[in-house]
Amino acid sequence: MADPIQWEYRSTMLGTSWSPLKDEEMEDILNEWGEDGWEVLAVVPVPNGMKVRIIAKRQLGLRARRRRSMPSIEG
Repeated sequence: MADPIQWEYRSTMLGTSWSPLKDEEMEDILNEWGEDGWEVLAVVPVPNGMKVRIIAKRQLGLRARRRRSMPSIEG
């Protein structure tokens, strides 16, 4: 039986309290994330400001799964 698909998530706030992120800056960030395998789930405006929160996911690769299931021992 195949292992179920596992995801990792990313949440980042963009913009400032006094000026919104320019369209070109947002496009550059989203294109970079897409190249890294991230799929945007939501873009949520933050109340009382010019910021947005971006939430994205990507499928966990085998290496990341191993790292998460067998964390290194810190000494």
